[in-house]
Amino acid sequence: MCQHIVLARKGQTVISQCPDCRTFCIWQHNLLLNFSEEQFRSFKTFTANLDAADASFPFPDGEERLVLRTPNNDICLTFSLDEWDGFQAAMEDAVYFGNIYDMMAGQR
Repeated sequence: MCQHIVLARKGQTVISQCPDCRTFCIWQHNLLLNFSEEQFRSFKTFTANLDAADASFPFPDGEERLVLRTPNNDICLTFSLDEWDGFQAAMEDAVYFGNIYDMMAGQR
């Protein structure tokens, strides 16, 4: 496995990147999502444009959660509103610090 650099850590979300293969990883609870750089930026844009009110539903335990659909209709990711805020903040930080690492490495 790659030696990842942690770019962001907010609440339950950790985002890292391998400086060699450039793969981004989002570590969230028991999930690990892997993206190319282009896929990560596309995913970030997609999630930033989600209307939380339209994507939120009350769950049987009474908590309101945001449901993020995936290309596979059988798989959805869910976030409490606090988790969603942390997730969004972590992605913002990851892009920012990723750009700084790239500049330091002379890649931008």
